[in-house]
Amino acid sequence: MGEAKYSNDRKNDRKQARSAGVYRKKYCRLCAFDAALPDYKNPEGLKKYITERGKILPQRVTGTCAKHQRIVAREVKRARILAYLPFDRK
Repeated sequence: MGEAKYSNDRKNDRKQARSAGVYRKKYCRLCAFDAALPDYKNPEGLKKYITERGKILPQRVTGTCAKHQRIVAREVKRARILAYLPFDRK
């Protein structure tokens, strides 16, 4: 009576194309290398955790664990208040 417009083959091809990419597991660089924690007195070290507009990058972008993401956010906010970092970059 009514044939399906799209076959399952097409759907499976899309699924395989999506899963074909090789994904590397993100890891927290601060945990892995026992690196020094970000400090509000070092604005150059904090700049890799903020965008060009001055927003704090999310955990999924920076690859930090939840514990260190909270520390990064706190230190960026402290640096902004003490004028080590601008609130926004124009």
